[in-house]
Formats: sequence, structure tokens, C-alpha cells
Amino acid sequence: MFAGPLRKTVLCLLALAGVATVLTSLAGVVRTDPPAQPLKPLIVRQDECAITKGDWGQMYRYFAGESFATRNALVAIAVVEPGKAVHRAHRHAQEEYLILLEGSGAWSLDGKETPARAGDVLYVTPWVYHGLTNTGTQPLKFAVVRYDGKGLEAPPRPDNRPDEL
Repeated sequence: MFAGPLRKTVLCLLALAGVATVLTSLAGVVRTDPPAQPLKPLIVRQDECAITKGDWGQMYRYFAGESFATRNALVAIAVVEPGKAVHRAHRHAQEEYLILLEGSGAWSLDGKETPARAGDVLYVTPWVYHGLTNTGTQPLKFAVVRYDGKGLEAPPRPDNRPDEL
């Protein structure tokens, strides 16, 4: 299931998570976390994933936890039924990448709606509202990579608005 372009995309996103952490460290942020045990190389097959099911579809969690440069990481693939979304536009303290692999829909980013097409990648900084809704007639499939960088404090909540709209 993780062959060809999809494998390259997920590996690229994991590398980007590490690069973001390194760049932040170079910018003068003091790392306070103890040295981590690096994630050992592994292959996770879809039939080994934890699955979350909802009326919107299902999500395959390939990795949730800690790596060498990240904590609270999530790497998953969601399959969303037509007319549905995993959840409404939301925000959180982590950076996140969403990659639209198959299908079509509507991106929500900072209060603006934009058509979503296979091959699109959304990047969101902490506390920015974002979401993806399947507006097509076929299931929509997207990958997600979300994480906190080690040694970095989460940015403070900017206001008292709800985290899900």
C-alpha cells in the first residue's frame, strides 16, 4: 500500500518534520529535552495499523508517538466518504501537513475555502484553522503528518475562540 509516489511523499514529509526542528534549533531555540531514543527503521503495513472508524469513513494510524526529532507525531491516511469530513475546520498547537492522494474536495484554511484536488499539499502553522471536506462523488484519501518538535515549547493559544468551528 505504501509503494511508489505515496512512499516517497510520506518519507519526504517525515524528513520535513525533522528539517523544521533542526532549523528552529539553529535559529537559537535552546533544546531542553533529554536525548531521545531514535525511532528504528521500520515498515508499517496498512493491515497492521490501528483503525479509527466514524460515519465519515476511517483513518489508518501508521505511527503515533515519538521519533528522534518529534513528539506527539501522527502519520496516518484517512479515507473520507462523499459529503463528509473527519471533523469541522479546527486548529491546534502542532504544525501539520495534509496530502490529498485521491479524490476531490474543499480545503478550509484560515477562514477561506479553496477547491482541493489530488496532488495538493496543505501546510498549516500552529493555531490556524484548517480542514478538508470531500465534495466529490468518490471516497477521498489523504495523508496527514502532524507533530511537535522536541525542545520547542508549543506556541501559546492566541485567543479564546473554540478549537473546532
